[in-house]
Amino acid sequence: MRLRTTFYESGLLRRRRLQGTVVSIGNLTVGGTGKTPMVLWVAERLAAEGHSPAILTRGYHGLGDSDASSQATADEVALLRQRLNGRAQFGVGKNRYKNGLALAKNGAEWFILDDGFQHLALQRDADIVLLDATDPFGGGGILPAGRLREPRSGLARADIVVITRANHAPAVEAVVRRFTNAPVFYAQARLEAVLRVPSMTEALPESERRGYSFFAFCGIGNPAAFFDDLRNWGFSVAGRRSFADHHRYSGAEIRDLDDAAAAVGAHALICTEKDVFNLPSSIATALPIYACRIRLAVSDEDAFWTAVRAAVGRTQPVTRA
Repeated sequence: MRLRTTFYESGLLRRRRLQGTVVSIGNLTVGGTGKTPMVLWVAERLAAEGHSPAILTRGYHGLGDSDASSQATADEVALLRQRLNGRAQFGVGKNRYKNGLALAKNGAEWFILDDGFQHLALQRDADIVLLDATDPFGGGGILPAGRLREPRSGLARADIVVITRANHAPAVEAVVRRFTNAPVFYAQARLEAVLRVPSMTEALPESERRGYSFFAFCGIGNPAAFFDDLRNWGFSVAGRRSFADHHRYSGAEIRDLDDAAAAVGAHALICTEKDVFNLPSSIATALPIYACRIRLAVSDEDAFWTAVRAAVGRTQPVTRA
């Protein structure tokens, strides 16, 4: 990664530029840092301000190659599509530059480069890097020894650092300051609703939820984070089970989870909203299944967007803000 970065910075490898503003959202590690909620939050803000945002993502295992790609898209992309509901365009595929050109012709002016920190081939105007406060540097080792994609010194390329799952993490911030003076913000997931699967329209009232015992399951990059969130949100969790990130559940696995939940006296199963897109199309369980819909809360939103526009201003003679 260091050598590749040097080649791009020296001009030996050429970066391509889209006609528009490109904001990259990425991280140093593999696994969950809250990247998808951040992409959603940024896209919603841009759309609310009257911009035409587009999300450029490779998708899991490179699924898809255009906005009209197969329905077999990544769970994260499916979640973003549903939540944004037409307020953003999508380019899904390995060639993000090609997809960006097509979306620009369709009116896109702001491009959100999903998981883009190591995607150096595409020029960006702002690099936002997320660090999970509970495990910011993936054990400290580079893959495969640890979960770091590149050394911590890569933070020097960041324009903005967001520490997730915390509202104050001085030890993490001290490490960040060894490599960059970029502004640091904090972000936490807030529970927005507990929705009945599969309709995702029927909400479980908090008063009723307080009397429930749940069996939790998930197939995400950081399952411990979800289980911790449930505890912090006041859920009573009788049992839990985790699967690999992006796991596609079989009918047999759902029946097994249903049986396990009943065995510990749970009233319902609970999962993340992302898991919903990996469940079988037909679900038959004795116990109801609910999903947690979350929304990101970022510290000092006004200062955050000021920092984004400042970064854009350093690369563009006139900002599009």
